[in-house]
Amino acid sequence: MVLLGAALWGISGTAAQVLFQRDGYHPGWLVTVRMGISGVILLLSMSWITGWRNVFAIWNSRSDALRVLVFGVFGLLGVQYSYFRSIQYGNAATATLLQYLGPVLITLYLAWRHRKQPSRSEWTAVLLALCGTFFLVTDGKWGDIAISASAVVWGVVSAIALAFYTLYPKPLLQKYGSALITGWAMLIGSFFVGLANPPWQVSGILTIGSCGLISFVVIFGTLLAFYLYLSSLKYISATETSLLSSAEPLSATLVAVLFLHVHMGFDALLGGVCIVATVFLLARPQPIVHFQKPSDHE
Repeated sequence: MVLLGAALWGISGTAAQVLFQRDGYHPGWLVTVRMGISGVILLLSMSWITGWRNVFAIWNSRSDALRVLVFGVFGLLGVQYSYFRSIQYGNAATATLLQYLGPVLITLYLAWRHRKQPSRSEWTAVLLALCGTFFLVTDGKWGDIAISASAVVWGVVSAIALAFYTLYPKPLLQKYGSALITGWAMLIGSFFVGLANPPWQVSGILTIGSCGLISFVVIFGTLLAFYLYLSSLKYISATETSLLSSAEPLSATLVAVLFLHVHMGFDALLGGVCIVATVFLLARPQPIVHFQKPSDHE
């Protein structure tokens, strides 16, 4: 689930780059459309399967309703809008790699929450993430930023949002299921961003090509990808999900370099490898020390 969802995210990021930089679409408009359509489809599907009463059951609990509102605005909307803004100012490959600082943020947050000192491998991951970010944004040139500063800022914001929406919705997912929570969160996020970016005010050039890219972003890069990713959290941990979702930066980089001819120097690629390596490092099982009970004659 998470491998397929992550790969679709990466490819849809490259599709969004074409929409922003070739056809003149605004990230806010695309987020409004992709979240709104996906949310409606998910909720209609759930009503067909379980009935409308079950679809609206979450609003009977004030605490659950508040939680899904927070998740919709600061989780799904936060990660999508910041990610697309980073693509708009830079490119899909760099934006996706910066977003994958998220697992390091998850590790640091969990260490702080549980009041435990990060392990040696976790500190190594933090160092790798910092070095990787440096190489990625400077292409190895001290005092020089190879990509837009706005792309870097929005990329870091998307990493924070990624960490938040990976950790925050687990109680909701366990209680209501991923389809229902994703549908409501999508619809809520679309409503708030749509206040400033109404879907009927198309911001770019409408062609057969742009309509095809928008359809891909909505159906495969949003509806299917988010559902698969969030569904995986019911079966594996947030750390394991982060590990397997490294397919996203790999697919985004390959598609951007091969089809959009995005130039990434050796140092930038090295930075990307460092960031992806942190995900694998953090997913390593921690060693367990077994103490043998001394015998009576010792």
